[in-house]
Amino acid sequence: MPRVTTPGVEAMGKLVSAIAIAASVAGIANALPYPSRSITLAMPFAAGGPGDTLARILAEHMKDSLGQTVIVENVTGAAGSIGAGRVARAAPDGYTLILGNWATHVVNGVVYTLPYDVVKDFEPVSLVATQPLLIVAKKTMPADDLKGLVAWLKAHPGSASTGNAGVGGSTYVASIFFQMQTGTRFQLVPYRGGAPAMQDLLAGQIDMLFDLVANALPQVSASTVKPYAVTAESRSVAAPDIPTVDEAGVPGLHVALWNAMWAPRETPKAVIAKLNAAVIVALADPAVRSRLADLGHEFFLRDQLTPEALAAFQEAEIKKWWPIIKAVNIKGE
Repeated sequence: MPRVTTPGVEAMGKLVSAIAIAASVAGIANALPYPSRSITLAMPFAAGGPGDTLARILAEHMKDSLGQTVIVENVTGAAGSIGAGRVARAAPDGYTLILGNWATHVVNGVVYTLPYDVVKDFEPVSLVATQPLLIVAKKTMPADDLKGLVAWLKAHPGSASTGNAGVGGSTYVASIFFQMQTGTRFQLVPYRGGAPAMQDLLAGQIDMLFDLVANALPQVSASTVKPYAVTAESRSVAAPDIPTVDEAGVPGLHVALWNAMWAPRETPKAVIAKLNAAVIVALADPAVRSRLADLGHEFFLRDQLTPEALAAFQEAEIKKWWPIIKAVNIKGE
């Protein structure tokens, strides 16, 4: 009598074995301590900029605590929303992070229609550093101090111009905020970045500029622009001779481009804790602090470096800036 076999039994047996092996491998992988491989830190702006430099300095020192390489990946476009969106959709395993800022996690939430939520789709890790803006003008501007500048702008409504690095960016919003606080009017001229705006200021093509301290200080030192004030409550360590806006006569005109780290929503708390500790250790390193201070960055207090502090800080910034942005109907292009 011929032998009868059931088609597929052998194949089914191999499949079951393969599934068992895969499950075993997955279990081993899940049991590995975090991190067990390199981590990607998304930088949503172009290489070479102040945010990119900050990300690379931070990544370089975080690897010492984490025992794994932290790779900075520039994911640019749409004022940082493309990079932020990629991280929001990433697996919540701690291997994809973002070094975002005031624009990506506050301003973009109201300026753009986003496929993600700037708060709900991220887990806060830590605040990192902050940098105020410096109000400067072309060398031939008649006013010699901030009060004088405001008076001159009021006497010449609509005739002056200020550069900015694009609609919705920190320099653009700072210009709008300045007008609201001082009752002045001037033209807002958009550029593709801070560098070309500064070039036109030096050439006298525009009258004023709100720029990061690190970007503007070389020109201040060279006496090629007039500095008026930093947009902060306290003087910049990098520019101690320049008064604050409060000291110079426009109290409350506080604008800072702060940076912070987030992970995708539902990243485990234990992973967040490890990442937070690595950021704190990196920022405590004297060499790191010196390098960042030279670039105009300033630091948060130790108790402000918790995930909870970042969540509260972001919420406060949203409550401050969203009504201002909505009032003038700023929309991203």
